[in-house]
Amino acid sequence: MSRAVVRQAASLLLGYPDLDWPRRLHTVRTALEPVPGTGIRLLERFCEQVGDTDPLALAARYVATFDRSRRRCLYLTYYTDGDTRRRGPTLAGLKALYREHGWRPPEDELPDFLPLMLEFAARVPDAGTRLLAEHRAALELLRFGLTAHRSPYADVVQAVCDTLPGTGPATREAALRLARTGPPAESVGLVPLPFPRLRPVPDAPHAQEAAR
Repeated sequence: MSRAVVRQAASLLLGYPDLDWPRRLHTVRTALEPVPGTGIRLLERFCEQVGDTDPLALAARYVATFDRSRRRCLYLTYYTDGDTRRRGPTLAGLKALYREHGWRPPEDELPDFLPLMLEFAARVPDAGTRLLAEHRAALELLRFGLTAHRSPYADVVQAVCDTLPGTGPATREAALRLARTGPPAESVGLVPLPFPRLRPVPDAPHAQEAAR
């Protein structure tokens, strides 16, 4: 259950901080309190770091963090497919996977948007773990990018990486090699969690930017 809680909490924390952000942050903090684990502590540290930040200021930081550098993109297939033709089939495959497990994310967001993938992984643990493991190179590259940027969001992505089996790449160069070579080659019921469903902002600038 703690693995699912980490993923759902990270999904909400990595979403665009709109005017509902204070309530979202309070919900996450309340849900994390009774749950033990290193990943939980990382998420709590992030909440403490941004807890007193005005939502508008945090939104500006969010855009600067995730939209203005290719090394910190929240759209995971960008790290492996880039802006190439092969990205289309990859995105279609993600949509098919979600449908196969009875989950329909918003139509106004790309299916490789990390908060959406994390919500799926929280609610469909087995298939979700396989999905995140297949995109581990992208996750690790994002983590390295956020760490180099000295962003508090690095703790959130680190917590997600810690839910995956095995050991991640030790360096950014190793993660890049994994991204170039690709990942190593059922139906699961939805899991109820103590969080609201993620509500992406339909016309948020980060979605438009990454979709280009």
